[in-house]
Amino acid sequence: GMGVSTVTAARILKGQLHGQGEESLLEMDKFPFVALAKTYNTNAQVPDSAGTATAYLCGVKANEGTLGVSAGVTRDRCNTTKGQEVTSILRWAKEAGKAVGIVTTTRVTHATPSAAYAHSANRDWYSDGEMPPDALEGGCKDIARQLVENIPDIEVILGGGRKYMYPKNVSDVEYPREEKQRGTRLDGRNLVQAWREAKPRGKVAEYVWHRRGLLALNLSRVDFLLGDEIPIPTGMWNPAGQEEGRAGIVRFLSNLPGSSGGRIDHGHHEGKAKQALHEAVELDRAIGLATRLTSTQDTLSVVTADHSHVFTFGGYTPRGNPIFGLAPMQSDVDRKPFTSILYGNGPGYKIVAGERENVSAVDFAHADYQAQSAVPLRQETHGGEDVAVFARGPMAHLLHGVHEQNYIPHAMAYAACIGSNRGHCNAAARPATPLLLPFLGLLLLLLC
Repeated sequence: GMGVSTVTAARILKGQLHGQGEESLLEMDKFPFVALAKTYNTNAQVPDSAGTATAYLCGVKANEGTLGVSAGVTRDRCNTTKGQEVTSILRWAKEAGKAVGIVTTTRVTHATPSAAYAHSANRDWYSDGEMPPDALEGGCKDIARQLVENIPDIEVILGGGRKYMYPKNVSDVEYPREEKQRGTRLDGRNLVQAWREAKPRGKVAEYVWHRRGLLALNLSRVDFLLGDEIPIPTGMWNPAGQEEGRAGIVRFLSNLPGSSGGRIDHGHHEGKAKQALHEAVELDRAIGLATRLTSTQDTLSVVTADHSHVFTFGGYTPRGNPIFGLAPMQSDVDRKPFTSILYGNGPGYKIVAGERENVSAVDFAHADYQAQSAVPLRQETHGGEDVAVFARGPMAHLLHGVHEQNYIPHAMAYAACIGSNRGHCNAAARPATPLLLPFLGLLLLLLC
């Protein structure tokens, strides 16, 4: 969900948080190569996260709502899936002998991360409890099951959504009294246990479900890591107390393709720009830490988004105007003030006494404030414009210009000598194969 307008607004927010402003630079701004990716799905002008994730992870454009399959698959129709499965850059890397991983601030079964491992006619088939009878009878597997079975040796999986891993009505370990957190699986399987049992004898597989447990791990002794529902603070990092722990985790992940800041997308869908932009700044902080721990000599880093949103900011604001503040003018139509940040549609549409709400009467700087929109919708929609692709490291020049979104993983695979296109690779003439470290804002991710 990190479109160009989000990148620009996040840059200004980052500057204002550090006593600067418009002249500030995001870490991704420092990458020497920038491209634009066209995000449309094969059947949609304005895309969804499943089709776009399939494009930038699997290298194939797909229909809206489908995961890890070609455009020959129709959404919701399980019987169109067989023979249409496509593989992702995560699998290409694993088959080349690399360590691989998925890290996301959304559910790991959500649309953007799941395109790395799953093949599904519907992005919402998180567990078999969400699947219709005809899909189950047709032999289609739910996404959580595919996470454990399709590529069982993924070294790192960090994200949310553990209720899809447990039998129906099993109480959650952290929120035992919350009904909405209970397990959803109809097959009675405990997929966390299945994940452990699938690991080779002698390998250490650690499962963590809170942040304290993650930071306490001795990562040099861990072969496989599964973590879920680990809280990630927004805009409130304590560098002195947390930098060492974060650095250790990033070092462990330093050759694992696939990280996603998916809560950017969620903030926008709710019309809560403050949440979305703080998430973007946190993603950028992670990018900065990763670039300090890696080298452009052997690491290709790629930052991009699955799609944009109908988010904008304007109103002829003066230099230094708070990014969440008011425009310096009133509307010359209804004579009311307006915030610089606005949405084309979404839940922020409000009419009071037959007129547009007067924002001076509300706390428009609050984290839960829903910016005004032109069209009323319960959830704000994606935008259809191109998204930026920032690249740094070996072969980064391949990501320059305007490309179809499904070009991205092929360029990365070419750089790393993985996947099917390896004719240019000559071990005697080349340096060591570059590692892959894409941080995807997706994915962002993740994400709708």
